[in-house]
Amino acid sequence: MDGGDATELRSWLAAVSALTAAVNAGRGLRDVLDLVAATARELLGLDFCGVLVPDPAERNLVIAGWSGLTEEYVARVNSDRPVRLEAGASGGAPSSRAYRSGRPCAVADISREPDFIWGGVAREQGYRSMLSVPLVTASGVIGTLNSYRSAVHEFGHEEIDRLQLLAEHAALAITSARVLDDLRDQRDLVMRSEKIHERLLRVAVRAGGVEGIAGALHDLLGAPVLVQDVRGEVLAQAGGPPTPVGAGDGRRAPEAGLVREQGPHVVADVVLEGEVAARVWVPGRAGALAPLDRRALEHASIVLSLELLRRRTALEVEQNLRGDLLADLLAGADPLSPSVRDRAGLLGHDLARDHLTLVAQVSTGGRPAPAGAMQRALTEAVALASGVRPRPLVAVHRDVIVALWPVVASGPAAGRPAADALRRSVRSARGVDDATVAVSDPAQRDLLNAYRTARGALTVAGHAGRSGSTITLDDLGVAGLLLQLGDPVRLRAYADRTLGALIRYDRDHGAALLRTLRTYLDSGVDRHLTARALTLHPNTVSQRLRRIEALTGLDLRSSQAVVDARAALIVLDVAEGTDAARDRV
Repeated sequence: MDGGDATELRSWLAAVSALTAAVNAGRGLRDVLDLVAATARELLGLDFCGVLVPDPAERNLVIAGWSGLTEEYVARVNSDRPVRLEAGASGGAPSSRAYRSGRPCAVADISREPDFIWGGVAREQGYRSMLSVPLVTASGVIGTLNSYRSAVHEFGHEEIDRLQLLAEHAALAITSARVLDDLRDQRDLVMRSEKIHERLLRVAVRAGGVEGIAGALHDLLGAPVLVQDVRGEVLAQAGGPPTPVGAGDGRRAPEAGLVREQGPHVVADVVLEGEVAARVWVPGRAGALAPLDRRALEHASIVLSLELLRRRTALEVEQNLRGDLLADLLAGADPLSPSVRDRAGLLGHDLARDHLTLVAQVSTGGRPAPAGAMQRALTEAVALASGVRPRPLVAVHRDVIVALWPVVASGPAAGRPAADALRRSVRSARGVDDATVAVSDPAQRDLLNAYRTARGALTVAGHAGRSGSTITLDDLGVAGLLLQLGDPVRLRAYADRTLGALIRYDRDHGAALLRTLRTYLDSGVDRHLTARALTLHPNTVSQRLRRIEALTGLDLRSSQAVVDARAALIVLDVAEGTDAARDRV
């Protein structure tokens, strides 16, 4: 090896070492790219040198590092005339051909290159020839290393081989620098993300509530923020118009992706116990969220979940206290006693007023609603009561929702309007198909009997086929009047004198004579309509009616007997309803 070769070898080894040292020192990708271009220019005696990489869409090559080129040239090429990446390796600019083929592409005289659209800026920069070498890694081509000379120049094999050798080392250095940059970006993102989480958490810990969290998020994003529950009710807003941007569609299952775009907006689900409890909206920011903004929304969702859980826990404790108070009242506690009035006052209820007793029975598929649906129905009923002053006392008692509704109050008027509003509220709960609401007359101290009357009205309404509606005592006619007597012993004795034999026969023989009699009377004493309602042959109905007459002594052809039978059925229903109400106190 002569002195010149040894000197050249030392120069190449020094250049490779410099690239490695730059990466090991943690220098950024842009510095490494510029160092690659400067090294190639110095070693090969080039006039200019550039490193080109694909843009994010991989449609063009842009100059990412350079040596000897002017800032103006680089900016002009990248903004106005980036190198277009063609689909194939045989057409397009030399850099595109080198990138697509993975092989060097040389141009001795760009003025003779067909369709060389960079000729204008090339003349301004002052180069006539160029050599583009691909930067190849194990995963593929990542860019090109371009050399430029100001004169027409034929690039020989040795020159091409040397630039390729440098490109191999440069590709490794660039890949390593990219990995370090990504790690550095991830580390910075994590650190900044943790600071965001700490800030949002401090707001919640300092009792800033949902409003404070929304305000902090608005400051972080520099954009309006809106927090809505799943019914569309605004929980908080910061920096934006009061009009909700997202409809409360009532869907409770989390969507795919905690943070996502929805129309022109960005939305984040706030998930609590596997269900969406609220949503955070950032209006008009679709497609404009930076990674850190997305992290901020994710953290806000988590902190809001904790805040809503805290609220829910507090509300559950408060609701348990209301349930205990209602249970005591329905067990006979005097609502005007100082201790009871004080307990009620702390919960926002004024028991010195007259109240109606509303009893709601919710159902799913024609059966009593399961516990989860009942709890959601109670939540809706409590939400309704929270907007009424003085506030109604609402809680679950046994298997129904009971509301003590002040006779004089804001919101829905006491009576049917309040009962209709309660029925609509509980029916809106997920998992509830229907609801029946019964209303008692006003009472102040005798809340127990008022509850028993309303509870009995539910039973009577069920026998009368009036489930799934609002029931007042007036709606039940004579049955409503009898319910207010509240004496099941005397009522049952009256019913037993007329229907006792029929009841015992059904019980002993597993028959359905009582149901047949009820259907016959409800069908206007028409045997054919009765048969159709019971899905029986008319002859079977006739046989049953003769058995009923024999057991009861009634002549069902007599209008008086029909009146007596109907009255006895009403009294029986009332007695059963009163019994049921007493059993469920």
